[in-house]
Amino acid sequence: METKLQLHGFNNLTKSLSFNIYDICYAQTEEQREAYIDYIDEMYNAERLTQILTDVVKIIGANVLNIARQDYEPHGASVTMLIAEHELSDGEPDNEESPGPLPDAIVAHLDKSHVTVHTYPESHPHDGVSTFRADIDVSTCGLISPLKVLNYLIHSFDSDVVTVDYRVRGFTRDVDGTKHYIDHDINSIQNYLTEDTRNAYQMIDVNVYQENLFHTKMMLKNFKLDNYVFGVNASDLDPREAQSIEDRLRREMLEIFYSRNVE
Repeated sequence: METKLQLHGFNNLTKSLSFNIYDICYAQTEEQREAYIDYIDEMYNAERLTQILTDVVKIIGANVLNIARQDYEPHGASVTMLIAEHELSDGEPDNEESPGPLPDAIVAHLDKSHVTVHTYPESHPHDGVSTFRADIDVSTCGLISPLKVLNYLIHSFDSDVVTVDYRVRGFTRDVDGTKHYIDHDINSIQNYLTEDTRNAYQMIDVNVYQENLFHTKMMLKNFKLDNYVFGVNASDLDPREAQSIEDRLRREMLEIFYSRNVE
């Protein structure tokens, strides 16, 4: 929006950012699969996830009201935070369509809302492919867009495939009574990512502008087998076996990226 809106009362818009992050690995033996799952559970336990979400809350300038967290048996963890606003030092929202911090400055406004994360480690019992998924939701009410936390969250996880949804719901009124269903310009979620992130991923958008609904899919471009095999070195593998493993891993990434099975 080119000019600042003068609102009647409180900004009632709800802005919701939801995304799934996938980390893909090859673990051939049962022992290696168990070791990978144990590594993921340790790396992304409830304590670590709480710290990540605490950083998210700082980036958007909020107070933590309540934290509920849980590690699960046999695998996985969840964290939910209820949050409330900080007063903005200069009285201005930061809705510019640009990447957010990683993290440093805290300049944002947020009213009562929440952030959540849930993890889902899993492995295939036959072909050795294991896929760790983290589901993250950041929902805000008022002035600030939660898209400012995208950079930090993508860099906080080993992200091979990422799917992002952003939606603005509800409406707010200006002083003349006119309804506004969005209070900031947005062309693409990609504009909230740094240049190095955009260069690192293949990305496609599926946007429904008239519904204020934005969707972006991301898949890591650079593929180095050593980054995906767990418990062995790629250089120690037979070339034909290495190629077979790479084909399976790439297929897994493509199926998640396109949300359909590849025959």
